[in-house]
Amino acid sequence: MQIYAIAFRMIVISLLTAGFFLNGCSDKGKGGPPPMPEVAVVTVQTKPVATTTELAGRTSAYLIAEVRPQVAGIIQKRLFTEGSNVRAGQVLFQIDPSLYQAAFDNAKAALARSEANLSTIRLKASRLQELLAEKAVSQQDYDDAAAALKQTQADIQFGKAMVETARINLQHTTITAPISGRIGRSSITEGALVSAHQPLALTTIQQLDPMFVDVPQSTADILRLRRSLQEGHLAQNKTQFQKVRLFLEDGSEYPLNGTLKFQDVTVDQSTGSVILRMVFPNPKGILLPGMFVRTVIPQGIHPKAILIPQQAVSRDHKGNPLALIVDEKGTVQQRIITLGNAVGDAWMVSSGLQPGDRIIVEGAMKVKPGMSVKVVPFQTLVKDKNAPRGSGRTDGGA
Repeated sequence: MQIYAIAFRMIVISLLTAGFFLNGCSDKGKGGPPPMPEVAVVTVQTKPVATTTELAGRTSAYLIAEVRPQVAGIIQKRLFTEGSNVRAGQVLFQIDPSLYQAAFDNAKAALARSEANLSTIRLKASRLQELLAEKAVSQQDYDDAAAALKQTQADIQFGKAMVETARINLQHTTITAPISGRIGRSSITEGALVSAHQPLALTTIQQLDPMFVDVPQSTADILRLRRSLQEGHLAQNKTQFQKVRLFLEDGSEYPLNGTLKFQDVTVDQSTGSVILRMVFPNPKGILLPGMFVRTVIPQGIHPKAILIPQQAVSRDHKGNPLALIVDEKGTVQQRIITLGNAVGDAWMVSSGLQPGDRIIVEGAMKVKPGMSVKVVPFQTLVKDKNAPRGSGRTDGGA
């Protein structure tokens, strides 16, 4: 038993000695406090920035004409191809003209009869006037002849009007295109009976070059823009302001710029917005009526705008935007900022930052306000991160 007790004491002494040496080596390996965390920063600067607003809307035809008959009759011919381009004055439909031709001929005959009687009645009235001066006829006879002359002249005027009416009706049996453009499908076929000014259009013609684009803009945005212009925060170039970019439904950009034509003066009470109308050239027919598009409209130039990368902005639990900066002492400070429009991959800052502030772009997840950090320029850190593995510094390099 004594031998076992001596052996146990020796084992305990060995373990204690080994622990002492291990602790000593561990303390020696620490070598002092850990290094400061490394962050990448950009220095806030001001520069002129063109501000834009993005609004969604729909396209509409520049001109639209619904073709309707102006006289009743049977459609004899349809003289166009559905979906083709037509020119103004081109014949589209032919209505049976036989009844209108007969009415025209009848009106011309009635006019000729009245004109034929005119010379006889005029001569009679002239002779009676001479005889009345000699007291050879009564006053009543002359008055009857004069009245007959006036009635015949009135009949001639009425006949001319009837001839013109019949001519117009006969002309309307040939239905022509009122405008040039792309013609749609026909709602009737040959042999169909149509009536004058019927509610159903025979077909529709739309002029597709150029094209209108109508987008709604809230009155709050309009008032904010006017206030910025009045206070001098924005400068506006009239020529540049009218150039509008367009993006199609698939996200591609339309190759031609448009022009802002006018802003409506009536506010839609249900949406609180007004309509902006733009005109875009459409020589290749890419734009079609009713397409959903997005427009980028210039608002003005901010002469001293502050832009920061979007990755430098975080938000608190209430959704307020925040940014971390490094002060002159190398200490992290938190700033509550106000954001404006997005410009590419950056945010425009309305308030909360000043020129010369160093804002943390990378490494913000491992620091807190009040900590001391090591500052590295943002571009240098990106270059080091793209270097071959093992040959450069990585983010945080602790």
